[in-house]
Amino acid sequence: MSRRPLDFGIQLMKGFPVRPVPTESVSGAARAVARRQAEQLTLVRRRAQPAAVYITRLTLTAVFAYLLALQLPGGSTRSVLAPLTALLVAQATLFHTIRSAVQRVIGVTAGVLAAVAVAAYVPFSWWVLGLLIAGTLALGLMLRLREETLEVPISAMLIFSVDSHAAATSRITETLVGAAAGLAAGLLFAPLRVQPAKDAIGDLSRQMADLLGQMADGLADEPDPRRAAEWLDRTRALRGEIERVDDALGQAEESVRLNPRRLRYPNYPDPAAGLRDGVDTLERAATDLRVLARAVADSARLDSGDSPVKDDETRTRLAAVIAELAASVRAYGQLIEADPEPLDAPDAQAEPALSLVLEDHLEEAQRQQDRLADLLATDPAERPDGWQLRGEILAHVDRLRNELQPRRPAPAHVARRPLRTRVRAKLHV
Repeated sequence: MSRRPLDFGIQLMKGFPVRPVPTESVSGAARAVARRQAEQLTLVRRRAQPAAVYITRLTLTAVFAYLLALQLPGGSTRSVLAPLTALLVAQATLFHTIRSAVQRVIGVTAGVLAAVAVAAYVPFSWWVLGLLIAGTLALGLMLRLREETLEVPISAMLIFSVDSHAAATSRITETLVGAAAGLAAGLLFAPLRVQPAKDAIGDLSRQMADLLGQMADGLADEPDPRRAAEWLDRTRALRGEIERVDDALGQAEESVRLNPRRLRYPNYPDPAAGLRDGVDTLERAATDLRVLARAVADSARLDSGDSPVKDDETRTRLAAVIAELAASVRAYGQLIEADPEPLDAPDAQAEPALSLVLEDHLEEAQRQQDRLADLLATDPAERPDGWQLRGEILAHVDRLRNELQPRRPAPAHVARRPLRTRVRAKLHV
């Protein structure tokens, strides 16, 4: 009887030369790699600035705005509008600071002008106040001020209640002073958030490597179906971790935009662009890890001697491949974390030893995969139980290994969908 296409595909995967490896050394290597457990780190704990730096930055910004407002003609010695505006304008990134400053100035000006216009023709009363609030809210929405929309009615109410042109002028000028102070602080203190994004990616890669290592260690004996189901549940939890990495990467990309440190090196690539490629790779690898865990869990539940995980030699080879993949994922994350930032060290290069470590583990995974393919190849007519699972396991292992292969970065002009959209679409397995 002729072989099915699945078995033919298994044979095609054995395209690399096989180096003889003793079974004892393979089992020992699998156990050694699986026991390398990195510390579990929470992605949320990574932040761009410590609390002390954050407090100091905002305090200096507010005091500077107050001292600047004192220089205005007729300015009050107790006016806190300028420092208040500076505190509200100063954001985590320079891009957000500029956007917030522009929106706040527009909102305050629009509210003040609306209040002055209404006060010139209509006396103060509750129903006029209500109409003023409704009209200024609509105006803020029309101007698309986003989170600064409420600034329009707030400014209008304050000016309408005092009915003073001097208060209107002071409101606008002090808002301009506070916005200018916030912009100055953004130019001087806006941090680059590339390193926190690298740390988040490193944490994700370590969590994936730890899970693969535990799978390899658990395959030393016939895995219990409940334990295999726990591996599958942990792969589902990676969806939330990837979304948190996406948040950190989004902050890194925002921090690079219009940042003076970035503008000093216009000829060097965006330091966050390479991180996006790394997250894309880990996202696809997480998908492959999940379907691999499902295939292993289905094999553990199969009550048949033909189950791929109930044969000692097959389990040993599968554990060896997964152990090498665990080491590959860990090395991939370390390579991203060690990559120098072009803004700080334009002439620096990433640690070449880490690239060699990644290549070595991937090559060894390929060799172990070839040996695993020999054990998984079977005729469906002779062993009908579990032959589909055999092909699935080998296919998912091969895909996971190929995802970690070094590849050329995508052109800068190629548009990408948001990572979170792809996560929900691809990880819904």
